[in-house]
Amino acid sequence: MLVGMDERPNIPDAVPKASRDPLPEVARFLKPFAPLFRRAQSRHSLERYITGLLTDLDRKNCDTISAAVAGTSTERLQHLLTDADWDSLKLDGARVRSLSAKSPEGGILVLDDTSLPKQGKSSVGVARQYCGALGKRANCQVVVSAQYVANEPESSRPLHWPVNAQLCLPEEWAKDRERRERAHVPEEVHFRSKPQIALSLVDLSREWGVPFGVVVADSGYGKYPMFLGGLEQRELPYVCGVESTFGVRQPEEVRAAKEAGAPPYRGRGQPPKERPAPLYTAREVLGSLPEQAWRTVAWREGTKGTLSKQIVAVRAHRATGSDRHSTTHERVLTAEEGWLIAERPLVVRSKNREDLPGEEEELKYYYSSLGADVSLERLAALAHSRWAIEQFYEDAKGECGLGDYQGRRWDGLHRHLAVVMVAYSFLMVHSSWVLGQDRSSEEESFPPLSGGQARDAASDSQAGTGVVAGGSGGVVHPNREDKNLSPS
Repeated sequence: MLVGMDERPNIPDAVPKASRDPLPEVARFLKPFAPLFRRAQSRHSLERYITGLLTDLDRKNCDTISAAVAGTSTERLQHLLTDADWDSLKLDGARVRSLSAKSPEGGILVLDDTSLPKQGKSSVGVARQYCGALGKRANCQVVVSAQYVANEPESSRPLHWPVNAQLCLPEEWAKDRERRERAHVPEEVHFRSKPQIALSLVDLSREWGVPFGVVVADSGYGKYPMFLGGLEQRELPYVCGVESTFGVRQPEEVRAAKEAGAPPYRGRGQPPKERPAPLYTAREVLGSLPEQAWRTVAWREGTKGTLSKQIVAVRAHRATGSDRHSTTHERVLTAEEGWLIAERPLVVRSKNREDLPGEEEELKYYYSSLGADVSLERLAALAHSRWAIEQFYEDAKGECGLGDYQGRRWDGLHRHLAVVMVAYSFLMVHSSWVLGQDRSSEEESFPPLSGGQARDAASDSQAGTGVVAGGSGGVVHPNREDKNLSPS
């Protein structure tokens, strides 16, 4: 049995060894993936690595796992992550297809990114950039990922699981052939922005059959017209955070401008072209609304009570380009009508709004392409479904070693990410068994998942407490402090 120690020595071989025998539940969970690994040694190393990720080690890398888990070695685990014959993308696809087949239809696909701080500069993709984990610019890797979340508006523990994660390779790395060769970056990999990577994850999710019907992202993605346009081209409804400067046009003015057509020709120069309606910012449109337009909206029960805020929403067209240009100008865009949304905390407000300095900082803005018949409650629930991927990042780093990979190679990092997502998905599936789901389904490698009852170890601050991977397996302790990474 793998148990935590109050004081862990720094010498790896002083850590107690786990059993050589695989945990039955882990072995059953991994069985469908066996054909993806040609050699028996690779399949064994995968099981050992997963078992190590499910322990309560402070750091979960090849050295610490080989010291805590019997029947393997640092070299064998490193071989699994670098030179063994298997494809991390195929592993993700097999896992996601199995989970998708047993997850509720009409779910939510949440897109976001997380940073992995690094002290060295040689690990693939490390650059000095904004690091959300530290709240400042620092050496780090940035990983973009997608998360499936079941559409359960009233649940505080909706079913959710990761789809795929990809490193955002900085432009300086993409152009440096020597660094690319040292880090084994494939030739076909080039610089892509985070929104471009996110759109590729959307395509991958559809290819793998992820049962989602709407996309959700924060303003780090919503502020880019190419990202929102990419979702619209794919005919995918979305709710995305945007900035206060987000451009919109008002529906009645768009209709009036279209009816007015081009200004009359006065006989000189080229005939005038049709002009777009005036362009406004989200702040201008929503800031001009009366106080009575704001409504208190509750979207679900949280662990500390009802989650609610004051929200206002109006119909508007996502738009770019000044009305000084014609409607055919490359800078001018007037998209289909959608929802422009703002929210603020539930606070007692003064009648004189000038008495509230900093009020603007409390506002958050969103834009959604959903239809006019969608309720404020639905818009609020979707906008706030991002918490599931944030919880995944927190718990995967704290419990499954997401940020603990110490290698320098592209393939090694993505293999580590794929295996971490397998471990996290195992915890989610296993916790649904623990909560009393139909035990007869345990004979399946992936038991049926009921969105109304299933939860995972990352769904709230208490969910991971005492989760055991099997009767005598590795105990996962929640809320482990995320230590700074050791040098690469």
